[in-house]
Amino acid sequence: MKGLNYSEALEFLCQLTKFGINPGLSRIEELLRRLGDPHRRLRFFHIGGTNGKGSVAAMVAAVLQAAGYRVGLFTSPHLHSYTERIRLNGQAIKEEEVAYILTHLRPILEDMVEKGYEPPTEFEVTTALALYYFGEVKPDYVVLEVGLGGSLDSTNIIPTSEVTVITNVGLDHMDYLGPTVVEIAQQKAGIIKQEGVVVTGADKPEALEVIERTCQQRKAFLYRLGRDIRFKELIVSPQGGEMDWEGLGQRYRKLKIPLLGRHQLVNASLAVAAIEAARCHRGLVVGEHHIREGMAKVSWPGRLEVVRRRPLVVLDGAHNYDGALALKQALQELFSYRHLILVLGILADKEREKITGVLAPLAERVIVTRPDSLRAGDWEKIALYARRFTSRVEVVRDISRAMEIALGLAEPEDLICVTGSLYMIADARKWFLERKKEDFLIR
Repeated sequence: MKGLNYSEALEFLCQLTKFGINPGLSRIEELLRRLGDPHRRLRFFHIGGTNGKGSVAAMVAAVLQAAGYRVGLFTSPHLHSYTERIRLNGQAIKEEEVAYILTHLRPILEDMVEKGYEPPTEFEVTTALALYYFGEVKPDYVVLEVGLGGSLDSTNIIPTSEVTVITNVGLDHMDYLGPTVVEIAQQKAGIIKQEGVVVTGADKPEALEVIERTCQQRKAFLYRLGRDIRFKELIVSPQGGEMDWEGLGQRYRKLKIPLLGRHQLVNASLAVAAIEAARCHRGLVVGEHHIREGMAKVSWPGRLEVVRRRPLVVLDGAHNYDGALALKQALQELFSYRHLILVLGILADKEREKITGVLAPLAERVIVTRPDSLRAGDWEKIALYARRFTSRVEVVRDISRAMEIALGLAEPEDLICVTGSLYMIADARKWFLERKKEDFLIR
């Protein structure tokens, strides 16, 4: 059979999106069995939660790498290239490696369907691709970000983890996870392993109760932010944050975090706790200087990312209600500006009215645009929500045109905030990358 090139491999993956989201582990289990169960030969940090899990995963990977370990990182979605989802020591998988592995996977998938299995979804195949790749390159650790939920997410095929992190529990993906915090927490807690080690920043009592009960049932150690882990905020600024951290017998003073926003101090606290928990329970060898070095180097584009100074332009993937609250806080605390111009694009399966209700009251103008996704739905409806707070609302289908209009409207002292779907953030970021003007900070 002729091998796929990279474009053909992506087209093959794209065809799998027609199977949508189909929770369950039977398909990924069979697929990995046919690939020799590479996940059973790897050590994982498993990162789940509603918000912040990508940032926490990036931080954990950065610290492990600073300590000299070979580190695999699996995250989703990507911003510009599919290869960003699968990294080894910060370097994305090569396009030809994606093509080679999918060439190997395609006949296996076809045979599974012929044998009566449901077709694996695009995310399941991506997870299998990542685990097969990591099985071949043999990193010391893999930092694995949960895709959707937890218990039935394809990443939960791993039999054990060094440490499991549940960042928080909020209302998101309710069509799949349930309409209440309790039901969503039950899904998130599904990644807790028997006799595992768990770190959580969940603060809603009903979510904590679920997580604590699951840990008791599975005889897992639980470290809670605010009880076993504490941090004291020292600095929150446009240059990043600084905190004192304490927990698991360790104290770190003036720990610097380059990612912007008070919420990133929470994420950093959980990442440090995950490292310390692995040191205490799993024999991980990491020193204070590794933690400081890793945190100082961490990068997570598209999250409160400043891409221009005058006017100030900030990109942030605040794609749910809790994310919008964190963005609102950051806009009010971190930046000085005259008027806010909000470029907003939100997927139809999100709490669009609530997100708009948080952010639109801050704005002088709102430009509503369409995320490049089949889930965009009736995206123009967001304008109706925005007009409750300002009459100066425009509807612009194309994100490139929306950016041109926003920059045309903005005075040097204004702030343009581009937010909502990560699909839209990716397109806005690409727009800046392609222009490479002297006053654009993105390169």
